[in-house]
Amino acid sequence: MKFRKLGSSGIEVSEISLGSWLTYSGGVERQQAEACVRTAFEEGINFIDTANVYGRGASEALLGEVLSGYDRSSYVLATKVYFQMSDTDRGLSAAQIHKQIDASLERLRTDYVDLYQCHRYDDDTPLQETMQALTEVVEQGKARHIGFSEWPVQRIEESLALGGVARWASSQPQYSMLWRRPEAEVIPLCERENISQIVWSPLGQGVLTGKYRPGEPPPVDSRAASDSMSGFMDRLIQDPVLEAVQRLRPVAEGAGLTMAQLALAWVLRQSNVASAIVGASRPEQVRANASASGVTLDAQTLAAVDEALGDVVVR
Repeated sequence: MKFRKLGSSGIEVSEISLGSWLTYSGGVERQQAEACVRTAFEEGINFIDTANVYGRGASEALLGEVLSGYDRSSYVLATKVYFQMSDTDRGLSAAQIHKQIDASLERLRTDYVDLYQCHRYDDDTPLQETMQALTEVVEQGKARHIGFSEWPVQRIEESLALGGVARWASSQPQYSMLWRRPEAEVIPLCERENISQIVWSPLGQGVLTGKYRPGEPPPVDSRAASDSMSGFMDRLIQDPVLEAVQRLRPVAEGAGLTMAQLALAWVLRQSNVASAIVGASRPEQVRANASASGVTLDAQTLAAVDEALGDVVVR
């Protein structure tokens, strides 16, 4: 496993990280989740990402239980705040940030998280209030560093212009061969400001592994076949997308890679990407994804990827 520095934080994170969005918030049994975490450690993965809203605390609680058996200094832990946790709990007000960090730490069974991230931008709270509250969380030792996910570029710039507040260490955008929007503005801005990307859905919800074929029902054990985990896949499992992804198969084979390795190596080709978050419901998926660390793609392979995907790419 290779490691990369997380922005200006000084923290080193594994190129592949373990996510818990749909899997450990109820989509996967506890025993499977524990096996995946154990395998992640065995494969050298040190970075684990979650959020308070995943299963309304269920993911954090499960990870807190599983991770309690590991030395706290042996892993980098990230969680998030913003989305609705109850009828009255939502957003990035100072009151919510302080309330939710304490609740997250209790569920995670730890005194601090390494990275506390704003899950989205809150238009209902003044930016200064949000940034000051995040700064207080860092000063109190409850989070080592802060990050944001899917913030508008204008808001990122405004936050960077504020004085006397904590600096961002990370950005967490959706990014994959199929979804390249961060390349236009977010990545260039973050490169200038020494903010790293931690990308989610680098495998396009599993579509880029090639397991979904046009005109065929999804495999019974796949995310697309699961009522609890398939809600975000509508665009990705349209036949034109699946046909384009199948054109990647000879590209991967020509490079001596699996489809998953090709997709993960593609996002990691960006030096501003510190880690690619992968979900896993089985230990073998963790191992397969971890094997993409350190893989480099030559110019010919990158050009072949672009040609294969054509106009299904969202830029």
